[in-house]
Amino acid sequence: MRLHVEPSSALPLVGFSIAFGQGGAHDPVEREGLARASMRMLRRGGAGLDGKGIEDAVDRLGAEIGADASMSAVTVSGEVLARNASALFELVGRLLASPAFEPAELSKLVRESQAELVEARDNDRGLASRALRRTLFHGHPYARRVAGSVTSLAALTRADVVGWHAATITRANAWVTVYGDVDDARGRELAQRLLAGLPEGVPHQDPVCDPVRRVGRELVFVDKPERTQVQLSIGTLGTRGDDGDHHALIVANTAFGGTFTARLMNEVRGKRGWSYGASSRLSLDRRREAWSMWTAPGEADAPACLALQLDLLERLVNDGLTAEEVEFAKSYLARSHVFEVDTAEKRAHRELDAAVLALPDGYHASYLQRVAEVDVDRANAALRARLSADDLVIAAVGTRAASLDALTAATPRLARTTVAPHDLE
Repeated sequence: MRLHVEPSSALPLVGFSIAFGQGGAHDPVEREGLARASMRMLRRGGAGLDGKGIEDAVDRLGAEIGADASMSAVTVSGEVLARNASALFELVGRLLASPAFEPAELSKLVRESQAELVEARDNDRGLASRALRRTLFHGHPYARRVAGSVTSLAALTRADVVGWHAATITRANAWVTVYGDVDDARGRELAQRLLAGLPEGVPHQDPVCDPVRRVGRELVFVDKPERTQVQLSIGTLGTRGDDGDHHALIVANTAFGGTFTARLMNEVRGKRGWSYGASSRLSLDRRREAWSMWTAPGEADAPACLALQLDLLERLVNDGLTAEEVEFAKSYLARSHVFEVDTAEKRAHRELDAAVLALPDGYHASYLQRVAEVDVDRANAALRARLSADDLVIAAVGTRAASLDALTAATPRLARTTVAPHDLE
């Protein structure tokens, strides 16, 4: 059993997370959303209970449970009063082993999930992020939406869900963390309750490879009527956990756009007031993920804001950061680290993430040391090696008639332009 126990007597609570290494990136073509839908079905019936019976049983124990999917895994988690831990873990184990997957409940879930996707079209920032990923990872599983699409969800059948469950929810494919008011022996005994009814199965082999960087600058404009603001999400490929310069790039990104006083925020908001927020982030998954920056300027300021961001990125890659910026970022990361490990739940989830994402051994244990070792030369070398100011996807959400031509003119060396409706997915 792949198990991590994180003891803590701070509160009389016991929690768990159990992950299975098959997520949205592994959904079959035209069945996107299968992993997430299958996991959400676990709370809608199983172990001789219907959905209401499951909720009532959880409430009686003073517990909470949840199930969801990410790109690389699916996860069930929960927390309960320590005195009721055995009962909750046994209940969840039975739900994992014998879900009902009632056709009527699946149809209801599909309709609800489709409605959520339609409702998400009102979130302009989400539309920009989605357009960025859809284009940046074109042809790669990371271009998919974990929640699927209206069309792919409509195609799901009970046979799809049953087959997915049989192949995925197995002992060989599981990682377990137990945290809270337990010792190692108690944690192992509770974990066994989660896995007791599962078949042994075979470990999932991950066929997903690293994505390939798209060449040239590409503007993807999502046309949405009556916008007074433009959402800008700009990105390229970033890092993966086993890169030798991974921590150097974390420091560099923090200096550029990871704090309220970082260079990007200072230039866009502090000096010019073009966007209330301005940030950059490095995503992390099992394969190479995205680096991206985001702003939301008004319609009139959007072209100048875009031009500024492109110039800032070019200068970042070519000229680098200052020693003072790097030292401030390192200090910020070191000081804020305590908030990432201040509870047993957070510490346990970090270990689970490390397993699911196949991070190098000791990734979290050595984090502070690796950050401390970064100097300005290493940070700037990582920027030059990993980021590109020329191979970029620029995703914008706005009103085409008002903004497209101006954004196009503001983008030097633009290779391609694509226009998509806001209800494309």
